[in-house]
Amino acid sequence: MAVRPASMSPSLPDNTGEIPGQRAPLVLGGLDYAGLTDRVCSIPEQPTAPPAWWATLALAAAGLAGFLCLIGYLVSTGIGVWGNNQPVAWAFDITNFVFWIGIGHAGTLISAILFLFRQNWRTSINRFAEAMTIFAVMCAGIFPAIHVGRPWLAYWMAPYPNQMGMWPNFRSPLLWDVFAVSTYALVSLMFWYVGMIPDLATLRDRARTRMRRILYGLFALGWTGSAAHWRRFECAYLLLAGLATPLVLSVHSVVSFDFATSQLPGWHTTIFPPYFVAGAVFGGFAMVLTLVIPARTFFGLQEVITLRHIENMNKVLLATGCIVGYAYGVELFIAWYSGSGFERFAFANRMGGPMAWAYWIMVGCNVVAPQLLWSKFCRTNLWVTLFVAMCVNVGMWFERFVIIVSSLSRDFVPSSWGGFSPTWVDFGMLAGSFGLFFTLFMLFVRYLPIVAMAEIKHVMPAGHAGDAGRAG
Repeated sequence: MAVRPASMSPSLPDNTGEIPGQRAPLVLGGLDYAGLTDRVCSIPEQPTAPPAWWATLALAAAGLAGFLCLIGYLVSTGIGVWGNNQPVAWAFDITNFVFWIGIGHAGTLISAILFLFRQNWRTSINRFAEAMTIFAVMCAGIFPAIHVGRPWLAYWMAPYPNQMGMWPNFRSPLLWDVFAVSTYALVSLMFWYVGMIPDLATLRDRARTRMRRILYGLFALGWTGSAAHWRRFECAYLLLAGLATPLVLSVHSVVSFDFATSQLPGWHTTIFPPYFVAGAVFGGFAMVLTLVIPARTFFGLQEVITLRHIENMNKVLLATGCIVGYAYGVELFIAWYSGSGFERFAFANRMGGPMAWAYWIMVGCNVVAPQLLWSKFCRTNLWVTLFVAMCVNVGMWFERFVIIVSSLSRDFVPSSWGGFSPTWVDFGMLAGSFGLFFTLFMLFVRYLPIVAMAEIKHVMPAGHAGDAGRAG
């Protein structure tokens, strides 16, 4: 397969991988093009998967099976099996929906925006992020569909002439969600697939069995690596990146309109669109780190996914975490400055009411824990990074829980106040959605290239160990 040449530089890295006076290179260990291809392709080319992969897949598949059973139970019985009630008509279901949509944001940001800004360090992690986006959107899309109570009638949301003369309400942000999320899913899937075509062709050319050659060849779309193919590939990739970039801002802004366009205290605020977007990128990068750190160790990709990649992701995590913390403060200030007794009570209730424990878990995980990343030692320490990323994952779920449940449980009239108690079905479906996510992710790492080989080769030094190259 033809590979585009990369520029060269006279500086040589020392034995620690650092270039004196410059940043660390993006690929360590003296890997050339062939070495990189062997390292990445050896993962899907293994004749049998390692026992640890089977154990993880079995655990995830068990969660997925339970998830499917609970969906069947929900549809056959009704959404009363959840803890949802009046006034808390939205609870775990919409919390899970917003959480999973947010998880998918880092994939588009890493793939599209960093690509347009020519940030070469994205090349080793973008495939993880893109796959995570697809799987997270699949998890998210399930919850609104089953929350309607009669999912077999979900087609009523489609704008088509029907026998009842009924059309969707295009002024409702709930319908905007349908178009925004479906567009986001489609563009993200196309972006992920198009970027993978050169690597699928590599697996096709290296295949040792007829079945693998046919399957990889089918999805490689006849790729030969010619100059014409590269030109069309780069044009298509650039166009998709341009299409995907506005979606980073639009999709979660539209999701935030579900709340911001209401009159409920705690929801009716103009800060929600930027706040939700920053929070989505924040949570998405945390999930990328949660996936990348174990994967680079298990599959021996330390020379491809280096500490420089980890540190750069931690810097983004710290920056977006500071934005989220600032947004928390702005919410409190606006509630006080507005002079509205309802708004003031809503936020006082979050901090000191029956669900204050969830609020302070959110603050501790999303504001306090990321402050460790001001230290370079913590940004380059895998255990500290993994701890912070896991805290953020927990904190971002609780953020959505606090916004949705605490606001609904205390509205304008005290006589209509109510509480919320999750049932075992709520907890089971939350765990089951993770089962679906990790089942898809484990299949991805087993059968597809988890690192974008073609893109890394574009930013590597010349393709032999004796050459030096730019750090990217």
